[in-house]
Amino acid sequence: MKLLVVGSGGREHAIIKKLKENTTITEMYALPGNGGIGRDAICVDKDPKDVAGVAAFAKEAGIDYAVVAPDDPLVLGCVDALEAEGIPCFGPRANAAIIEGSKVFSKNLMKKYGIPTAAYEVFDDMEAALSYLDTAPIPTVIKADGLALGKGVIIAQTREEAKQAVVSMMQDKMFGSSGDHIVVEEFLTGPEVSVLSFTDGNVVVPMISSMDHKRAGDNDTGLNTGGMGTVAPNPYYTPAVAERCMQEIFLPTIRAMAAEGRPFKGCLYFGLMLTPDGPKVIEYNCRFGDPETQVVLPLLESDLLTVMQAVTNGTLADTPVTFSDKHACCVIMASKGYPQAYEKGFPMTIPADIWPQVYVAGAKEKDGVLLTNGGRVLGATAVADSLSDAITAAYGLVERISFDNAYYRHDIGAKALQAKEV
Repeated sequence: MKLLVVGSGGREHAIIKKLKENTTITEMYALPGNGGIGRDAICVDKDPKDVAGVAAFAKEAGIDYAVVAPDDPLVLGCVDALEAEGIPCFGPRANAAIIEGSKVFSKNLMKKYGIPTAAYEVFDDMEAALSYLDTAPIPTVIKADGLALGKGVIIAQTREEAKQAVVSMMQDKMFGSSGDHIVVEEFLTGPEVSVLSFTDGNVVVPMISSMDHKRAGDNDTGLNTGGMGTVAPNPYYTPAVAERCMQEIFLPTIRAMAAEGRPFKGCLYFGLMLTPDGPKVIEYNCRFGDPETQVVLPLLESDLLTVMQAVTNGTLADTPVTFSDKHACCVIMASKGYPQAYEKGFPMTIPADIWPQVYVAGAKEKDGVLLTNGGRVLGATAVADSLSDAITAAYGLVERISFDNAYYRHDIGAKALQAKEV
């Protein structure tokens, strides 16, 4: 079988490495991939947002199955374009990917179908939004409607911050047209949990829960990033919470999308807040999370390709999906200065014996040498019988990897350890 994975980050590298465990795969392509992914797949230098170009390549290369991983190509209809060429895919069509592509759509969906989420108001007029903020509860959350590389959310601690966020999004266009419409949302409190799930539009199979670490600095200080590390499972996500989420959030969401004529097939990501009033949805993503994928897939015991094909074929109910009862920790190594300005082009040293545990996000290859080429450079993931052992082992991997200006947090998993001790 010839497979194509669309995307270029650590998430895609983790998907590719897991897929390659299936011996029926003869060729693996990544579009566009990166220098690190190029050691595990054939990289194709094309723009993943050029969905017609992606489909044309896939047809010409004789691709048998495609996995579309990032949000932009999904929202732009990459799965639709590939399916039109007769290529089966893992991922939602554009009319279902809107669940991430539009915050307004997803919030209205939850309101319509009674899915628990934060109270909110939607605005397309800046003056109306500013007027509302004169009396809105503080702190509050301001969200750009469209995709913004995971950065279109601002938690405002004061009215002044909230109003500045509205002006930045709606007038200054800091997120482009994604800020034409905004959501002003109630600020929720409680532990956050990420739950990725396989779904074929009828059945939902949650994966192992995880805990992300978004802030750039230790002890959750500094700017928000795309994620500086993850652990799985999340100790706050107990079996009782999981059952409540299935009945109140997961199944109702899938049924709501089907009722709207937008059946969702692929990986639906639930970003949850475990509030004093119960679990509530913070956000939906229409794809695997990054870096959550880097801890969840190493714990998957089932064959990933088989599960993905069951999702595509609508046979997930008949397909066993099992996970290890071990723990995983991923530590992201970034370029100093990320998520703002940083230098790149530094040679990377990654010992060959730990390569299977390394997922490269931002690198290019030149004359056989891997060079840093992004803010988040790579993730190092360890699996162990206990969370503490997984954390220790992950940092052991980090110590064996080197490149100039390397930066990483030193407390990935610390909060999870504290939760387990309570």
